[in-house]
Amino acid sequence: MMVNESRRSRAHFDWQLMVLAFGLAAFGVLAVSVATFSTSSEVEDTLLNYIVSSYYGMRQAIFFFVAFVVVLFIAYFPYEILRRRAAFFYLLACGLLAITLITNRAQGVKAWTDLIWGYTIQPSEFVKLACIIVVAKYLETDTQPLSTSQSWIRLGLLVAVPWMLTLAQGEMGSVLVMIFIFGVMMYFGGARIRVLMGVAAAGGIALAILYGYMVASGSDSYRLERILSFIDPTLADESASYQQTNSKIAIGSGGLYGRGTFVQGAFSQLDYVPEDWTDFIFSTIGEAFGFIGSFLVILTYLLIILRMLYLARYTVDRFGRLTIIGVMAMLLFHVFENVGMATGLMPITGIPLPFLSYGGSNLVTNMAGIGLVMNVVKNRNLTTIHGLNANSPYAPQTGVMRKWAR
Repeated sequence: MMVNESRRSRAHFDWQLMVLAFGLAAFGVLAVSVATFSTSSEVEDTLLNYIVSSYYGMRQAIFFFVAFVVVLFIAYFPYEILRRRAAFFYLLACGLLAITLITNRAQGVKAWTDLIWGYTIQPSEFVKLACIIVVAKYLETDTQPLSTSQSWIRLGLLVAVPWMLTLAQGEMGSVLVMIFIFGVMMYFGGARIRVLMGVAAAGGIALAILYGYMVASGSDSYRLERILSFIDPTLADESASYQQTNSKIAIGSGGLYGRGTFVQGAFSQLDYVPEDWTDFIFSTIGEAFGFIGSFLVILTYLLIILRMLYLARYTVDRFGRLTIIGVMAMLLFHVFENVGMATGLMPITGIPLPFLSYGGSNLVTNMAGIGLVMNVVKNRNLTTIHGLNANSPYAPQTGVMRKWAR
């Protein structure tokens, strides 16, 4: 089969992905407003007035419109500049991480830096996308990654720098996300399973040693309490499991159809779950919209993930294909971990829920990821799949990707 004969491989603006992502983001503005609803200020009983009266809801609405501009900008950014200058974006993101670490004088987590008018940015969010495109650029020509010592050294240095800078800021959650992205991209990039398993084991041991050192020095003991409370609540202080326990109660209180939005006396209105507009926004959704609402949210995420896999399947350009895979992996890990920690299935890591949790850096990063996918699909190289030279950057992948190309 010829790619240029396949309707599925045509270059196009993918409205389906766009609608799904912005539908979730718009719903996120509502969810944040519900989570921060207060009866202290009397407003007319309309949805718009409730959103406007919510400080965080209004800010999230601003972030929503900023994200819309970001998606269009990245979607129409020259593809060749994005591909050829991947190293520049990577160095820029790492530079922002280093500046934030040096200039931030806060105790504990040092992931935010001041912008203007009271707004802050979190460079550890942006560096995820930078890592995706620079790894995709490297894998464009390396069809068997981690198979030589040279490949090990180059890839190791590429990922070690942002990982260490992010970890130094106290952002363990972001490091876990980047590790997962790297592993998924390596798998789809042609790395052997046993090699990846070895890397995972070695990385796990290294992180455990480093984390143990941080805990021993007293700089990260609260995360240890969270892990212990997840394994066995009797091993840790009751306060470590307080947030997760209350989250499960709030979600359960929603029942099948939910208690409704902007309800006086609701757990969200009483601040029963700490940070229920950021990391624990899913508890607000579960309470207000019930099982059906929560299911529809998870279903929408599933459709976004499957849509990205579908788009990657019919993208011949190796750089573009792996970029889509990287963005998909980023969203997948965020959703799995966030929903898991809100429902007690995963330990608390402080990872936000894509498109829904309050935060400009998180929303803009996720939307920028959608923009990257849109850019790739709009600029698909419709070269024939079969008959290409194996060393061509547009040649189909070995292993799992070769199966996709058939």
